[in-house]
Amino acid sequence: MLSRGSLTDRQSTLSAAEMVKHLVPPRQFESATLDSYRPDRDYPSQGAAVAAMRNFVAGFSAKSGGFFSRRKSPVELPGVYLDGGFGVGKTHLLAALWHAAPGRKYFGTFIEYTALVGALGYAAAVEQLKGASLVCIDEFELDDPGDTRLMSRLLSELVESGSRIAATSNTPPNALGEGRFAAQDFLREIDALAARFKTVRIDGLDYRRRDIEGHAVSLSLPDLESAVAAAVGEVTVDSFESVIAHLGSVHPSRYVRLIDGLDAIALIDVHPLNNQTDALRLVAFVDRLYDAQVRIIATGTPLDRVFGDDMLAGGFRKKYLRAVSRLIALTSGSL
Repeated sequence: MLSRGSLTDRQSTLSAAEMVKHLVPPRQFESATLDSYRPDRDYPSQGAAVAAMRNFVAGFSAKSGGFFSRRKSPVELPGVYLDGGFGVGKTHLLAALWHAAPGRKYFGTFIEYTALVGALGYAAAVEQLKGASLVCIDEFELDDPGDTRLMSRLLSELVESGSRIAATSNTPPNALGEGRFAAQDFLREIDALAARFKTVRIDGLDYRRRDIEGHAVSLSLPDLESAVAAAVGEVTVDSFESVIAHLGSVHPSRYVRLIDGLDAIALIDVHPLNNQTDALRLVAFVDRLYDAQVRIIATGTPLDRVFGDDMLAGGFRKKYLRAVSRLIALTSGSL
């Protein structure tokens, strides 16, 4: 086997300052704009979503009376929630909004913000984020009541201080089906903030499957060795089993550090997962790989088949299907 680095040997710690530094759109969306979003003409709500985002951006130039002005002409609400299935471009629109907004701004996943609160303490985290023109929360988690209440409280304080908020959300654990929308769950959980959010619904099919069909690519061991040898940039080589075990020892908010600077990872002897905790950790890891556009080279079971039928039929179905879609893209070389 070729001598390459190991994912399990990489540094996974993040200081509070590094956490704040990472609160920007991922590599995949470094240049995302509203103009570069490709709406599917079969779903008019996608074009309408772009128009809604343009209106939200225009709200930043509202007069100094603020977003809660009592002028006769109403201004945009201080919060916007993008509601739709996976692969319809919610994160692209969220990143495009971040790029278009003026001033100090933050972009992160739900677990990145909760990890920041854990590292700094609640008061210090509020102080760090306070005064931002825009705070974007991607993948707002609805399956942890404690963390959801924490984030709702945090966002309330930020909105009161003048920050605008934009969010997307993951599906709660009892939400079956990849097409189910989560707006009612999201608005219920943020409670007092709900009236300050405009919901933008985005219908459509997973854009990754418009051009990619089939299964995740799985290679023979000799072909994997050849692919690793030919790969440009930094590549790690590990057994699938060792990576799954390592993910259990690292907080998901630190997965981004595990893949920092990587161009590809190689996974040997991929096999189906029987433990749902391991499966959900893999989903979180795949999200970070996809955001950073880190290619996967693998042997064994095609990665889109590692989630059993019982998992795909259960409460986290939507998360698994999103991961399947991304795994097909990450192994196909279509990044």
